[in-house]
Amino acid sequence: MLAAQMKPHLRIINSLAVGLAIVLSANGAQSYDGKPAPGVADEMPKELQGVGIDEQLGKNIDLTLMFRNEGGQLVPLSTYFDGKTPVIISPVYFNCPGLCNFHLNGLTDGLKQLDWNIGEKFKILSISFDSKEGADLAQKKKDTYLKLYDRPNKLAQTSAGWHFLTADEPTVQAFIKSVGFKMYWNEEQKDWAHASAAIMTSPTGELTRYLPGIMFDPKDIKLALNEATEGKVGSFVDGLLLYCFKYDPHQSKYTLYAFNLVKVGGAVMVLLLALWLLPIWMRSRREARGSAKG
Repeated sequence: MLAAQMKPHLRIINSLAVGLAIVLSANGAQSYDGKPAPGVADEMPKELQGVGIDEQLGKNIDLTLMFRNEGGQLVPLSTYFDGKTPVIISPVYFNCPGLCNFHLNGLTDGLKQLDWNIGEKFKILSISFDSKEGADLAQKKKDTYLKLYDRPNKLAQTSAGWHFLTADEPTVQAFIKSVGFKMYWNEEQKDWAHASAAIMTSPTGELTRYLPGIMFDPKDIKLALNEATEGKVGSFVDGLLLYCFKYDPHQSKYTLYAFNLVKVGGAVMVLLLALWLLPIWMRSRREARGSAKG
């Protein structure tokens, strides 16, 4: 009985299948002609080929490269590296209609949640990789992000610690090569195809960490800055956190490092045990001295 009930449905399915075959035939379904098959889902889109970041960890940026700051002065990159404070570098271009704004917005949001202020514990360089951009546009961009950072009580300090730089084409090319940044001009779209990352550098210009993306965990920012100075920029607690966390390149974030965490836990237990035994030891010493006098 069930088979009888299914027969009308099977006839409908067969009719649809035949109809589909006819449509495909009418549209000229062809046999293999020897040409390459269309791109598959796991292939990199054409627009993203030649775009990315080759991390240059441990290498130094050329601090003699000359950049023009938002005030129009031409200065060497060494101007911003004082040997004491780490520097965050954001390769962007100021006329970017999308990704660069998302990156700078995300970085600013993360920095607003830190108890450190720009210009105090660290500096930022937002460097344009479009050599056609100049100081006027850089100043407008700086004004926008100082306002977005929203620390009016520390405006002077922030302004002195966050700079928006431009340069000529040879300097731009030398800079992006030194940090491993790859991008190209998309003539069809009339904009730059590029990646996005906050690049951490030591106070002497060594590349210490890349934080990719457009959203940044405040914890990751602080740990990366502390890492750039080998634990010297933060407090004792910040240094302890750096010891307990390790950067995971697969997750692009800092995660708990179990081995060091166990060592810290062991040290804490020994300390607590010593504090617990200390009064007992001191009391026994007093009793021993009393017995000796008696």
